[in-house]
Amino acid sequence: MSLYAPKLWQIPAVSEAEAAQQPAREQVLAARLQEIAERFPQAVFASSLAVEDMIITDQIARLKLPLRIITLNTGKLNPETAALIDETDSRYHIRIEVFRPDAQAADAFEQEYGSAAMYESVELRRRCCHIRKIEPLNRALDGAPAWLTGQRQSQSETRSGLNFEEHDSARGIAKFNPIFDWDDGDVWAYAQAHQVPLNALYRQGYPSIGCEPCTRPVKEGENIRAGRWWWENKDTKECGLHK
Repeated sequence: MSLYAPKLWQIPAVSEAEAAQQPAREQVLAARLQEIAERFPQAVFASSLAVEDMIITDQIARLKLPLRIITLNTGKLNPETAALIDETDSRYHIRIEVFRPDAQAADAFEQEYGSAAMYESVELRRRCCHIRKIEPLNRALDGAPAWLTGQRQSQSETRSGLNFEEHDSARGIAKFNPIFDWDDGDVWAYAQAHQVPLNALYRQGYPSIGCEPCTRPVKEGENIRAGRWWWENKDTKECGLHK
């Protein structure tokens, strides 16, 4: 048994080349967001409060775009994640719309299956995700002309086919991924350049942050999504939230 704790993931250092490319990337992002706002006023940006989403929030606020920003408080967030909502509101003088799961449905699920049900099977974990994430998101998107995410192609194999604009066939609306083609270096270069508010868990080895029971730190060199639903096969590790 090792006497030493493994070295955890750390926020990547930004190279000179990445810093130099940042203004051009920012220009492209601004143009993309302005296009979305012009085509779909009141489109909904679903923020998970991840660094990617904080970048998009930063741009929406800077450009004063008529886009709604929503987030989900699943009732299972780390305190650090929940605290970021108020910090973001204060920093940008905005009000993020917070959607929560139906309390009756969430309580009934835990009473029947227990608070650790997500570890027992993929089916139960997905049912928990549906109650705490998908159903509230559906409510948030009800009547929306389009929606946006902070997903990127390089985050995981299951996201490698992302494009800037897609069609959400389940909801019958357009879906946009404004930084779909950004790499890690692009993300952290922007975050550093503008000192965007960040989840404190990033400095504790969490490169990808979800609900507290379903997220853990990852070791240095692991895939950045390795800490999400880490007990499952990699092919099952999505919840359908962004489909």
